[in-house]
Amino acid sequence: MFQKIRWGSRRSSMFYAWAEADLWLMGACLLLTVFAGIMIRSVELNQGLTDWWQHWVTGAIGFTLALIFSRCRYERLIQWKWVIYGITNLLLIAVQIIGTTALGAQRWINIAGFHVQPSEFAKVGIIITLAALLQELKTPNLRDMIRILAIAAVPWGLVFIEPNLGTSLVFGAITLGMMYWGNIHPGWLILLLSPVITAVVFNIYFPAGIVWAILMGFVGWWSLPWRWLTGPLALLVNLAAGELSHILWNVLQDYQKMRLIGFLNPEQDPLGSGYHLIQSRIAIGAGQLYGRGLNHGTQTQLNFIPEQHTDFIFSAVGEELGLIGCIAVLAIFWFICLRLVIIAQTAKDSFGSLIAIGVLCMLLFQVFVNIGMNIGIAPVTGIPLPFLSYGRSSLLSNWIAIGIVQSVANYRQRIKF
Repeated sequence: MFQKIRWGSRRSSMFYAWAEADLWLMGACLLLTVFAGIMIRSVELNQGLTDWWQHWVTGAIGFTLALIFSRCRYERLIQWKWVIYGITNLLLIAVQIIGTTALGAQRWINIAGFHVQPSEFAKVGIIITLAALLQELKTPNLRDMIRILAIAAVPWGLVFIEPNLGTSLVFGAITLGMMYWGNIHPGWLILLLSPVITAVVFNIYFPAGIVWAILMGFVGWWSLPWRWLTGPLALLVNLAAGELSHILWNVLQDYQKMRLIGFLNPEQDPLGSGYHLIQSRIAIGAGQLYGRGLNHGTQTQLNFIPEQHTDFIFSAVGEELGLIGCIAVLAIFWFICLRLVIIAQTAKDSFGSLIAIGVLCMLLFQVFVNIGMNIGIAPVTGIPLPFLSYGRSSLLSNWIAIGIVQSVANYRQRIKF
């Protein structure tokens, strides 16, 4: 009996370092990683490729890193925020100098034979930096918001010129989400997005664009200082954005226009910009309720969808596992987001809370855009599906982010849900 007690206490002490870690979150991410290897193997079954086991090896490394990070106190990252920010920007600059080019973009650095994509790790770096800066602000003002935007704009611009539109959009989602959680005035965030929305609405339905611009004038009057000046200014800026959008649209070449709006009617260019979307929708529709069965999807096994193991892995899930499989994947992502929100709410300080929200925004935006482009409601942007799409840099950065969030959970007060 005494030996059993000693063995039990020894086993308890072994896992004591992770006593408060969110095992449900870790388990959900691990489940997606394992499932991804199975789906990648199915996609590449007739191609002679072995990315599926490489995905598992990378996932095992990422899981180990997450365990290590979860044991380190995340508060120490505050004093390293500028070092992390500097390294993030230096790596992105290095891409422009010594980076390798593939698929028309210069995004990777060759390190010991491995292609590393710094923009993926930059997402984690900007989350840490913004969280450290926002937690210092008790009552953020307009100058604070401009400072935060200026700091986020540097890595965003370096990613945008690679060119990497998809990842730059993720940077925007992270920045806006974290600023909202950091108590930046919601009216200012709406005004920040309003010119882009105005440009789109003006080209879809002109009267609605006018109404939206007038509404932004009222938002500016309500939220900004010197309201009798800034309110009309917000109106004029949005009207100018709408007019400028017409000019820029006419400057674009036809193929550039198709890249932006091709998802609305992919049949206009079925062998060009619309090919991926058409084939992906066919695959998902063919799966119906229960799917054609693992390794038995015709679109998947006959390689109708290029790069299906990366950006379009969700179409393989839809074809071979059907609506049931798609719902299961979405349910796991929903559960991951729920656990991140709980960690953000129960963190012992605003720094930890902001980190959890930053990771939530990063993952949620990528899930929404990736699945959206798979089912034809969003343009093809090259954003991977977290934990499921093949990509070593993406998978490692996701696991590192989860590891830091686990540190937030591990060192919070003892609160159970």
